Amino acid sequence: MTPSDPHAQVGRRWGGARAVREVVPPDPRLSARWHVHDYPGPFARWNHHPEYEIHLARSGPGRFIVGDHVGRFGAGHLALVGPEVPHDWMSDLGPGEVIEGRDVVFQFHGRWLEQCEELLPELRTLAPLWARSRSGVEFSGRTAEAGALALESIGLTRGADRLAHVFSLFHLLNTAPEDEYRLISGVWEPQVNDPRAEEVIGGALAYVLDNLTGDVRLPVAAAHAGMSESAFSRYFKRASGLTFTEMVGKLRLTQAAALLVDTDRPVHAIATDVGYANLSNFNRRFLDGFGLTPTAYRKQNRRAG
Repeated sequence: MTPSDPHAQVGRRWGGARAVREVVPPDPRLSARWHVHDYPGPFARWNHHPEYEIHLARSGPGRFIVGDHVGRFGAGHLALVGPEVPHDWMSDLGPGEVIEGRDVVFQFHGRWLEQCEELLPELRTLAPLWARSRSGVEFSGRTAEAGALALESIGLTRGADRLAHVFSLFHLLNTAPEDEYRLISGVWEPQVNDPRAEEVIGGALAYVLDNLTGDVRLPVAAAHAGMSESAFSRYFKRASGLTFTEMVGKLRLTQAAALLVDTDRPVHAIATDVGYANLSNFNRRFLDGFGLTPTAYRKQNRRAG
């Protein structure tokens, strides 16, 4: 894959997996679960679960979804996701490419936090962090760097040392300066657990990503799900927080943002690459989504890089 190939980065399915409610297996030797996984892999998929999750992407670039937000991520991306908030990190891959150990994940249940607070009331000062997690939280700057080190250290230690890193990480994220964290999504209200809805979302997102540079149509996605267009639309909005059209638009624009920074292709060509036949419409949608014109976005992010 070369940076000049606009299509090489968009054909990736979401691991070929349906959206699922992930079951986080408990380890009786540990109070919370720390693990590393590859991409693609069985843990790298659009999912939700009742546990809190602190997620570190060791490599990038790619796209991520948290709640109803679609964005770009790079190496070192650190985020906190609250209970039942849907999420996924999707790397830009070449054919057959696998990124070993791409993700470091720490997952812990709210019941464990409540039990800790009963015995250690000092931990109640972390309440603002858990409240923010319902929207997902993305960290940057020194907080992200120090948080990544603390998260990695949890997996390298045992006993009291391990717990020290856990609580140090919690404190670090809770006291992050305002310019080193941002809420990712709107406050996510957990949906009724409906396996059919999750199946519909997973299949629809696979269809969208396979056809992101071409024609993506709601009737086709609904037919793939074996549903009427109206039923499909209701399911999609309920599970993802976005309409199908909104999701397609966000995925197209995040791909366009990557192409603007990573390639020298003209803006009109990038608009076509991501499925916009009308340049004026693309410019307007991009400005609405990013607060900058495509040309200004390219200049600003290339200077930042």
